[in-house]
Amino acid sequence: MFFGYVDPFYSWIFFITLAISFLAQIYIKVAFSRWSKEKNSADLTGEEIAFTLFKKTDLKPVKIEHASGTLSDHYDPVHQVVRLSNSTQKSNSVAAMAVVAHELGHVQQHQVGSALIKVRSFLVPAVTLSPVLSYAMIMVGLLLNIYGLARLGVLTFSLMVIFSFITLPIEIDASRRGTALLRQAGLLKTKSDKEGSRAVLTAAASTYLAAAVTALLQLLYYINLVNRDR
Repeated sequence: MFFGYVDPFYSWIFFITLAISFLAQIYIKVAFSRWSKEKNSADLTGEEIAFTLFKKTDLKPVKIEHASGTLSDHYDPVHQVVRLSNSTQKSNSVAAMAVVAHELGHVQQHQVGSALIKVRSFLVPAVTLSPVLSYAMIMVGLLLNIYGLARLGVLTFSLMVIFSFITLPIEIDASRRGTALLRQAGLLKTKSDKEGSRAVLTAAASTYLAAAVTALLQLLYYINLVNRDR
């Protein structure tokens, strides 16, 4: 039975995932902090960058709204709205330019009908409750010796892992598209523009890589837990 002692395998998984997540968050914060102090060469705010990209590229304009919080920028495909945080919307930094470009990269993905976007959208309802539901099934299944339920819990959690690994290339592609949009609009004029945008977008991608690896390690732990207690 899995209760009553500290699982050394779980301890390793816990510390590894904690370290991965911590390093990814430090990486994005350092990169954003560094390039949020550097003005982009066009001296445009994040909101102005968005309007410039709509004007100078083949993107169809979408609404730009404010988002509360820090680094809470995102694209809402349901309402076709890009929401920008304070640190992006009114900032004329290289970091703000990169973040806006990334979100508009997502806009372009939806406008061209990216296959990966369709797959992820299809999985969203299934993974909304996946972590909580799968954990409950695994714990109840092991506690009551209903191993079929525990295995179903593992299978349910695997949807979260698949979702995480589908999200990773989507985010990388959004950054690639965002960089191309900046280039097309003539906004990558200086070395600082290019290096800063690349650094911020790479750091952002690392957080999704960390999330995917963390989900995979957690799945391996659940598999080990179910197989060990049989």
